[in-house]
Formats: sequence, structure tokens, C-alpha cells
Amino acid sequence: MHTFLHRYELDDSAPAGRAALRDIGVRVLLPAVALWVVVVGVGLLITGPLDDWPGEQAMNRWFVSIRTPALNSVTAALSAVGSTEIIIGACVLFVALFWWRTKQWWVAIIPVQAISVQAIVFMTSALVVGRHRPDVDHLDTSPPTSSYPSGHTGASTAFYVTLALIAQRIGNPVLRVVVTVLCLLVPVCVGAARLYRGMHHPTDVAMGAVNGLVCAFLAWNYLRRDTSGRE
Repeated sequence: MHTFLHRYELDDSAPAGRAALRDIGVRVLLPAVALWVVVVGVGLLITGPLDDWPGEQAMNRWFVSIRTPALNSVTAALSAVGSTEIIIGACVLFVALFWWRTKQWWVAIIPVQAISVQAIVFMTSALVVGRHRPDVDHLDTSPPTSSYPSGHTGASTAFYVTLALIAQRIGNPVLRVVVTVLCLLVPVCVGAARLYRGMHHPTDVAMGAVNGLVCAFLAWNYLRRDTSGRE
């Protein structure tokens, strides 16, 4: 685990551009095809044989039952954190700052890969599955058949999990733990907010999280590193 978390510190050599592109294709894009098959397969299952699962409908109604004006405002802000505009803006800012401070472009582009591949899997699988949103009052406006998987949850998971991985290089142990916990809490809060606001079924959020998590780890592992004997 230590080798995996610190792979870009144990081997901080800069890759050639062609080698990096090759590794992205082989170690990120190809596995993402398998991820897409799984996401679509689960989606077709829950919109087919497992459609109208009572437990999921009950959870959708429970979130509606606990709505208050205060929670409406809080969840609106949390939902916005996972929006395309916020995620892209935060990613551009992070890449610029990290690249400027470290000159390690091969690490700076990791979040870009994670959210980009997540977005491709999300958008194409949503088109294939075409699941309708929960049959409750919606607090946001979105296309009716893009419920599965949750794009907000997937994007925030992909982005903030990669930040949590990069945060392991922080020297101060207390600060490292605080930053890691905060990064991991963000997608959980975003997913809960999307459920509360009636925009997704629980399985939409769960598979959105799976999509983002897998893409984050694929992106983190994209570059071949030589970490033998460097622990």
C-alpha cells in the first residue's frame, strides 16, 4: 500500500511524452472499457429485472420526508460542488498550482484523466441505459433520462479521491489526515445531497461512486513506475 500511495515520490522521474500517452491508452483507457461494460450491465439490470425495487423507492420517499428549508439550502450548495462547472474549474486551478509548484506535469494531469474518463463512462452509459429519475419532487432541473449513473457523484469522487491520493505527500501528519478526510467526505456529501434533492436513485449514486473511484485509481496508476527497493 505504501508503494502504491507514494509511487510518484519513490520514482519521481519524468516520463517521455510518448511513453505517457502509451500508458494512458494501455493502463487507463483499455480498463475503462471494461468499467463501461460493468456500469452499463448493472444499469440494464436495475432498469429491467430489478426495476421498481421497493427498498429503493422507500429510500427516495424517505429523503423527501426529511426536507426542510435549511437542508434544501445546504444540499443545493453540496450538489453544486459536484457540478461540471465547479469540478472543471477546481481541476484547472489545481493543475496550474501543482504544476507551477512542483514542475511535475505527469502528476498534475492525474485528476484531469480521472474526471475525463469518468465523464466519458458516465455520459455514454447514461445514453444506453436511459433511466428515469425518481418519481418524487425534484429540487433541481436536469434531463429526465440521465439518472443513472450519478454524474455529480462520479465527478466529485474521481476528482477528490485523486486529491486525497496526492495529499499523501504532505509532510505534516495532522494536516495530511485532515486534508485526506475532507477530500474523501466531499463525494459522500455530494451523493447524499443528490439523493435528498430527488435527482437520483440510491443505485445511481452507488454506481456513480464506483465509476469515479475506479477512474481515480486507474488515473493514479497510469504511469509505469519503478519502485523496487525504494521503500
